[in-house]
Amino acid sequence: MSAVLSIQGLTKHFGKIKAVNDLYLEVRSGQVFGVLGPNGSGKTTTLGMLMGVTNPTSGSFTWFGEEPTPALRRKIGAVLEHPIFYPYLSGQRNLELNAMIKQCPVENIPRVLELVELTDRKDDKYKTYSLGMKQRLAIASALLNDPTVLILDEPTNGLDPMGIAEIRSIIRKIAAQGKTIILASHLLDEVQKVCTHFAVLKKGSLVHTGPVADVGQGEVIVEVNAAKGNLQDVLLQFQGCASIVHENESYQVLMREGFHGDDLNRFLFERGIVATHLVTRKKSLEQQFLEILSEHH
Repeated sequence: MSAVLSIQGLTKHFGKIKAVNDLYLEVRSGQVFGVLGPNGSGKTTTLGMLMGVTNPTSGSFTWFGEEPTPALRRKIGAVLEHPIFYPYLSGQRNLELNAMIKQCPVENIPRVLELVELTDRKDDKYKTYSLGMKQRLAIASALLNDPTVLILDEPTNGLDPMGIAEIRSIIRKIAAQGKTIILASHLLDEVQKVCTHFAVLKKGSLVHTGPVADVGQGEVIVEVNAAKGNLQDVLLQFQGCASIVHENESYQVLMREGFHGDDLNRFLFERGIVATHLVTRKKSLEQQFLEILSEHH
């Protein structure tokens, strides 16, 4: 499992607004990685930097262990804004034009149409397509040059329940082919249904990252703080720690099954650390994320 994307201290300020603040992330090969956060949390800005649409204020990132170059970016397909499609041309013709622009073989078109389930509508004019079909054509276009990585920004935004279900099933299908997918969303439900791993952004800062499978696990959360610089590193060594969220000046430690606050307290004490604050809260990660996502600031 090699790192497809490695982000180090990525930061983007627009004037006084810190859109993305000191972001560290790693996405590995074959993961479906969700970037979860409310609108305005920096998801789109982050994807824009990764695709070279905007330049970072500071920090860096590598794709496949290399500095990003135009040639390297060709291994990445992205659906960020709506691609340029002509309303009076068919889906097929639109893809042929996109293939020309991207300099990739038109022979790839039937395969991508099949994948996004538009084969039977390929000769219909784009303007007759539903919103869900337009989004599927955009995904098909991003897959034309057979990229290793697919980036999707809010892929189901504005779609009806059926359109949402179709896009999600297509994402799963693409992932099953072994492609790495990075997906931004403000819906916890979406991330839980299609992603393997995820990160949560809040006002441009990373508050959590880990496997999606952990979200429903171990309901016990211990809120802890201590007068120690690298407390987070120490907490990560605690074998009862499933994951950590840094919030309101303290650390929320999600306990693995069978571990409790007193185990954590003893662990810290044995390392000469006295907790200034240690409270056991029974709050699932899911509830925490829903709270973060519902904060409209």
